[in-house]
Amino acid sequence: MIAIVDYDAGNMLSVAKALRHLGQEPEITRDPDVLIKADSVILPGVGAFGDAMEKLNGFGLVQVISDIIKSGKPFLGICLGLQLLYEGSEEAPGVAGIGALDGRIRKIPVGEYKKIPHMGWNSLRFPNKGRLYSGIDEGAYVYFVHSYYLEAADRSGVTATCEYNVTIDASVEYKNVFACQFHPEKSGDIGLKILDNFVRL
Repeated sequence: MIAIVDYDAGNMLSVAKALRHLGQEPEITRDPDVLIKADSVILPGVGAFGDAMEKLNGFGLVQVISDIIKSGKPFLGICLGLQLLYEGSEEAPGVAGIGALDGRIRKIPVGEYKKIPHMGWNSLRFPNKGRLYSGIDEGAYVYFVHSYYLEAADRSGVTATCEYNVTIDASVEYKNVFACQFHPEKSGDIGLKILDNFVRL
């Protein structure tokens, strides 16, 4: 069973719909026992880092997520769900993230022609092609909506990057932990293939 962490994130239902399209029966839950017993877990996310961490802390989910990651079962963070896995973000100075991964969440710099937020389709490069991208060619397009981006400390785990005013670490893989800044649930057939690769781990 795949569990989706319920902390009132806006894209929970669209992630669940995409998984159902793949023949899965995901459970959206904030019940620690259900999350711990799941075969794999997805942390979705849209919105602000500080608000999201307030909700995760309020629901008592930060330690649960840390325990799930330490258990070794497949874990996927999506968009804000990626950012929350790090120690903090420039979006919310002084607010502690989950701290499962090392890196910095920075504000996307303004470019001459490209506005913030970064919203739309961008192609991926694979510096270290990870398991999520099995059967997917470099240059594939996926859908982004974000104003902050990851600068990962451990470059060996960066599985995909894209360019938008700066090089964005678009996806990472460290042992059982996977995370992507883009929205696979909104990225058409490519996104469905990424999610299918995750559920087949």
